[in-house]
Amino acid sequence: MISIKECLDYSDLTEDEVTIIAGLEHVPFATAAELACCLAQSEDGVEVLRELLKNAINDAKSGGHTTALRAARRAYRQFVANHPEQ
Repeated sequence: MISIKECLDYSDLTEDEVTIIAGLEHVPFATAAELACCLAQSEDGVEVLRELLKNAINDAKSGGHTTALRAARRAYRQFVANHPEQ
């Protein structure tokens, strides 16, 4: 079994990105890390992750959650920088 750090390193995902995915999907961090790691391995999966992070921004914005909005925007920018559209 690989560690969460190894999973994050392998997929080029940050802890912030995975934390947001865990919150959106209502799953534990480790489960979100595994899911995100798998998705990050294909173009279609990267697009799913990009959409999940956009959803986090929209959810935080519509809910008026300023701190969550800043975190979601930061995670989205980081993800796009590390996983540019092909």
